[in-house]
Amino acid sequence: MFGSVCKLISKGDLIKRRKDIEPSQKKNGEWICMRGIETPITKLRRQVFTEVAKVAFDSKNINDDIEAIPYKITPGDVPLYRESIYRERAIAAERVRLAMGLSLRPENRPVHVTSGLSESNISDKYYEPPLMQVIPSACDMCEHNVYEVSNQCRGCVAHPCMEVCPKGAISMVNGRSFIDKEKCIKCGKCKAICPYDAIAKKVRPCASACGVNAIESDEQGRARINEEKCVSCGQCMVSCPFGAIADKSQFFQLIRAIKKGDKVVAAVAPAVVGQFGKDVTLWKIKAALKDLGFSDVHEVALGADIGAITEAHHYVDKVKSGELPFLLTSCCPSWSVLAKRVLSEELAETVSNSLTPMVATARSIKQKDPEARVVFIGPCASKKLEASRRSVRSDVDFVITFEELAAMFEAKGIDLTHYDKEEPVHDATGAGRGYAVATGVAAAIEKCINEYYPDVDVFIEHAEGLSDCQKMLMLAKAGKKDGCLIEGMACPGGCVAGAGTNIPIPQATQAVKKFVRDSTVKVPPKDLEKIDLP
Repeated sequence: MFGSVCKLISKGDLIKRRKDIEPSQKKNGEWICMRGIETPITKLRRQVFTEVAKVAFDSKNINDDIEAIPYKITPGDVPLYRESIYRERAIAAERVRLAMGLSLRPENRPVHVTSGLSESNISDKYYEPPLMQVIPSACDMCEHNVYEVSNQCRGCVAHPCMEVCPKGAISMVNGRSFIDKEKCIKCGKCKAICPYDAIAKKVRPCASACGVNAIESDEQGRARINEEKCVSCGQCMVSCPFGAIADKSQFFQLIRAIKKGDKVVAAVAPAVVGQFGKDVTLWKIKAALKDLGFSDVHEVALGADIGAITEAHHYVDKVKSGELPFLLTSCCPSWSVLAKRVLSEELAETVSNSLTPMVATARSIKQKDPEARVVFIGPCASKKLEASRRSVRSDVDFVITFEELAAMFEAKGIDLTHYDKEEPVHDATGAGRGYAVATGVAAAIEKCINEYYPDVDVFIEHAEGLSDCQKMLMLAKAGKKDGCLIEGMACPGGCVAGAGTNIPIPQATQAVKKFVRDSTVKVPPKDLEKIDLP
């Protein structure tokens, strides 16, 4: 994927380095995934979010209604998904707590589902760190990186698996190959050579999806997240087939703010197009958000336009002049955190210091209306982490995902596929709206450079997925990417592949690209940079 030098991208054309699919892990070099499929896990998450939203909007007795949610998730006395109805309800109770921004309950002492509710039942941004949590009772204790012989083995005479094993870990037992796990070094040579594909590599899906190796095991063999390594991208969460990983939410507190009568303004990410139905436009979504109680709605693509202008000038002024060896885009929080970890202190300034689109939009809103409370609505889990940084707290009051917003609509009986109201939105250009897909950030910056500095050539590289992002950063650190503008996206596919999306990634990608094509203004005017942000 990566060359030893930057690719020269001429006059608006970006080199595509990915197939238009939604990846989560690789098998034999090809991306595989389960996202985009309506599974029981996605239904369970939506049901929990919806029930919590109903309580936040309408409950007269919040404690009792919260305690009752696990029984609504698993009614009757027959388990729906697990071997025990009691385990199902215990897991549902933990999901409810995380949906309210609370931490998981300890396993060694009794704690009510609503313990700590009074601290969480507020109209301010709130959740107890860490953001990403593994629900122990939901984890199936998957084995990771283990080779095992399946019943496909025919005990062939050639037994090439035995011949290629460098440690003598394979023997014939009862007419079939057997792998001694104590001797196995997990090189995979046996699997690669078996003519019957009879040797399976068992992996933990969450660990395979984590590009920074933050998934470890506890004493019982359950998944555990190393907070020192985690960058909160959420790819582990969407890759777990048992739904054992979840992030904490803020929509409960958001609804309380709306109910309180606060002036709450929505800042909607450009990836929103298509998320609530093929024909559901941003104009319809704005009207529906106002029906939910939001006072106004703005495009986060406005902040993306501001960022594109800033980084265009930054690239020309700093990189082309030789002051910086390269420039890293800054809009993806997980990519920025990773970059600062990987790069030396001397290279930390290569991460653009421009405001992320979320923060730039929020500051623009609050500049015009200091009383407004800004809610970022997007596909990204790590934006919740970004909004909790000390330097951002005063700008962004809440962060929720499209998945959580869908539950809020459902709780209030708003079906956008049968919704007639519309309100126009014209805050941004096609360049800023394109930030939502992979290569879109670099494309927007390049368009600005071509517009403002037509004689300047732009050298662009991009990486998707944290594993590839790390490789790109190491190459840049080694001096292999000098002169480049480097776009990094933690989620393969870009923002549309974030953990909080509602629809398949290819579908979301096409919707955003159409949104960009249909934009009346393609590139932000140069004087947009003169907006006086506080």
